Amino acid sequence: MSGNDYHDIPGTFVFDAEQSRQGYHLNMFCMSLRQAKNREAFLADEAAYLDRYPMSAEQRQAVLSRDWNEMLRLGGNIYYTSKLAATDGITFQDLAAIMTGMDRDAYRQMMVAGGRPIEGNRTKGDWDNG
Repeated sequence: MSGNDYHDIPGTFVFDAEQSRQGYHLNMFCMSLRQAKNREAFLADEAAYLDRYPMSAEQRQAVLSRDWNEMLRLGGNIYYTSKLAATDGITFQDLAAIMTGMDRDAYRQMMVAGGRPIEGNRTKGDWDNG
């Protein structure tokens, strides 16, 4: 990790050049799911399909276990990983709710009210688990 201050934002992985390099193959896998034939091949045998992409073992496991936040920590871009969510029939709003640990209605209500409040969310030190 770099020493950039933005890495201290709780609950957020800023997608910068470093993250882009780390997640390149993960993101290319996700982008492949734009095509129906690739979605069908992936769903037929997820592990075999992932063999096409030289991801790290951690990235591969995050995909197989649908650990959405871990995918972002490992360099995934939310707009790319949402292709995997869509393949699973998960809407972007539901994905965001899952990633924040909220149900859809609570997430929607929070966003309509202006989003997560800044108080208590300025640094990872504000959170018990960062």
